[in-house]
Amino acid sequence: MIQSLIFDMDGTLFQTDRILELALDDTFEHLRSKDKWSSATPIEKYREIMGVPLPQVWETLMPDHSTEERDLTDKYFLERLLENIRNGNGALYPNVKEVFTYIKEKNCSIYIASNGLIDYLEAIVSHYRMDQWVTETFSIEQIYSLNKSHLVRGIVQKYGITNGAVVGDRLSDINAAKENGLLAIGCNFDFARDEELAQADVVIDDLLELKKIIGEES
Repeated sequence: MIQSLIFDMDGTLFQTDRILELALDDTFEHLRSKDKWSSATPIEKYREIMGVPLPQVWETLMPDHSTEERDLTDKYFLERLLENIRNGNGALYPNVKEVFTYIKEKNCSIYIASNGLIDYLEAIVSHYRMDQWVTETFSIEQIYSLNKSHLVRGIVQKYGITNGAVVGDRLSDINAAKENGLLAIGCNFDFARDEELAQADVVIDDLLELKKIIGEES
């Protein structure tokens, strides 16, 4: 039976879209005020690459800027994200708390493995009191390779997981599951792509569907 579930955060548990545009608009308005950017905020480009580590985000969005300018932008963006989380502008996806409660009642462990940074993840977990269900939260910032498969491998090794699943909305989550011998559960949510979900073992449209999957695997 499934003994552990490893969840992605953005686009899987947390509705990042609610704060993404706010933070990104603030960030690029800040750049415009310093004459570091002259065009519109590249929100659609960000959506296309949603889920990759932040250093890759700024390389894509700001290819002509220096590493120093990207680092400063990254820092400003993170501050805006944290501010929006603490102000309650974000939200968990429907049924997260109900499903987490059910999973714990089934004596399954819950972990989070995310491409988000440590401070960002801590802000979400704290604001929504997710630590009452989640055993431990892991950030890509803890892995030198910035490879999600390696991040999940560390969780598997640390907790001795022999039968588990990775739940996420992007290909990096699906690959992380398969490369570590876990069930790949794809979430058909806001940032998901059909061609990526096609590679998952199971695809869900609502987190409540995890109840049936856990029940079937018991």
